[in-house]
Amino acid sequence: MNRLEQKYKESVVPALMEKFSYKNIMEVPHVEKVVINIGVGDAIQNSKALDDAVNELTLITGQKPVVTKAKKSIANFKLREGMPIGCKVTLRASKMYDFLDKLMNISLPRVRDFRGVSDTSFDGRGNYTLGVKEQLIFPEIDYDKINKVRGMDVVIVTTANTNEEAKALLSEMGMPFKK
Repeated sequence: MNRLEQKYKESVVPALMEKFSYKNIMEVPHVEKVVINIGVGDAIQNSKALDDAVNELTLITGQKPVVTKAKKSIANFKLREGMPIGCKVTLRASKMYDFLDKLMNISLPRVRDFRGVSDTSFDGRGNYTLGVKEQLIFPEIDYDKINKVRGMDVVIVTTANTNEEAKALLSEMGMPFKK
């Protein structure tokens, strides 16, 4: 069992049950999945850029990403429907906990001038979205082997019903929110 998963079961669940006075342990919100997405805008001219993004995402998550395609054509961007323009990966169960543990305890503190993540990025249904400006904060990425700094979106999907519950869940798990 993962370190973060163990922390969730041993300390987060009792703390949330007390805070929100749940009657049943199944009412306690939990993290359902984590979706990491990289949009590669320059994949239109350079198809190798997409391959690099796929390889980097594979290194970071330990799972092969799915290539995402354009839903509609946009003439101004020279984009046709069906062209590959990014990649995403959905993590669940132990890989999800491994990634979250690495994100909260290793990667985010490596960000320059890091003062905590925004606590307003909840969507109203208990899901949290976090933008990472560069993939270099992850320890698996070798600085010499990358050809372009890319950002990524990390979406943490929880079973919480409100933003307040989701924030309590993530902060109990160790997410470094701004003070």
